[in-house]
Amino acid sequence: MRTVNIEDRTEIEKVIKSCKTCYVAMSENDVPYVLPMNFALDGDAVILHSDQSGRMWETLHRNPKVCMNWTLGEELAWQDERVGCSYRVKSKSVLVEGTVEFVDDYDEKERCLHLLMEQYSDRQFKFNAPAVKNVGIIKVLIEKISAKEFGTKAVTPWIS
Repeated sequence: MRTVNIEDRTEIEKVIKSCKTCYVAMSENDVPYVLPMNFALDGDAVILHSDQSGRMWETLHRNPKVCMNWTLGEELAWQDERVGCSYRVKSKSVLVEGTVEFVDDYDEKERCLHLLMEQYSDRQFKFNAPAVKNVGIIKVLIEKISAKEFGTKAVTPWIS
């Protein structure tokens, strides 16, 4: 079994959009902190939402650098079922490194809320003014994106 880099951005976005949760890692004073979050992809940004207070909100205001992960697939695979080291989980994983930007503009917050809901439902939604004003909208501006596929079958070169 081997690991293969995924280079095609369309394939990377397909992995992201197939996931329901992303994991957002942040750090403050050299103390790591990871949270599962709902998200939406918006071009070269990832949209997140939260309360406008609490540990995450305060941490991101002090250190806006984050790393995010999406993982798709959990199928167990092996080359030899009797050899523990030959076992792998067949999956695809995307990593994003970026910088947080806080969204304050009402219209942009509402647009982002619609994008978030589109990630999870085909239904149309309405948001009342207090909900839009009181939600915290975070954009992670993507600076680096990479993806890998794990547990693929090794290709054996033809020997003549």
